[in-house]
Amino acid sequence: MKILAINGSHRKGRNTAAMLQAVLEEAARLGAETELVELADYHIKPCQACNKCLAKPECSIKDDDMGALAEKMLAADGIVLGSPVYWANVTTYMKNFMDRTRWMHMVKNLLHGKVGGAVTHAGLRNGGQEFALEIMNRFLAAQGLYVVDTRDQEGGLYNSGAMGTMFESLADGKVSWKKGVHEDALAIEECRRLARNMVALIKRLKG
Repeated sequence: MKILAINGSHRKGRNTAAMLQAVLEEAARLGAETELVELADYHIKPCQACNKCLAKPECSIKDDDMGALAEKMLAADGIVLGSPVYWANVTTYMKNFMDRTRWMHMVKNLLHGKVGGAVTHAGLRNGGQEFALEIMNRFLAAQGLYVVDTRDQEGGLYNSGAMGTMFESLADGKVSWKKGVHEDALAIEECRRLARNMVALIKRLKG
């Protein structure tokens, strides 16, 4: 079982990466092979809208890193996306990556049957996390993945993915901030729940 995490943050190794690492660490504890990809390390050109992928599952762009990333996705049993919130949306890196997977979807969903999940992080408590998660989850579902949430197997509250925030509290009109997502206990627990649910579903699908 292999789970691939794809980080769309412009800042490598920071809060979104930490959330993805929390997912991967829990998945590894449950026996999965894991890998974290930082899109900031990859050269991915924009989609040219040439429509070659309408005829066959192939992209006309060959001289960038998208092909190598696609191979990693095809080899994975689970894919978890992560992006900080930019204007209630995903980052440019993440959106460009999504656009370039068009060839994997138009003729045939090459990722069909895999398991997907998403995490996001923002400064504010209500900073657009739900919107960013919805965008990533809709992308995964359109690609044919089974999208999991952070539902606890014993029930209780859940979200459509793991959400973090830098907001800590407000006192006397002054905002205090967390030092990082590692101080957001709920976000880290949601990451672990996401991992457990992904691993459990992958095992069920494998029979």
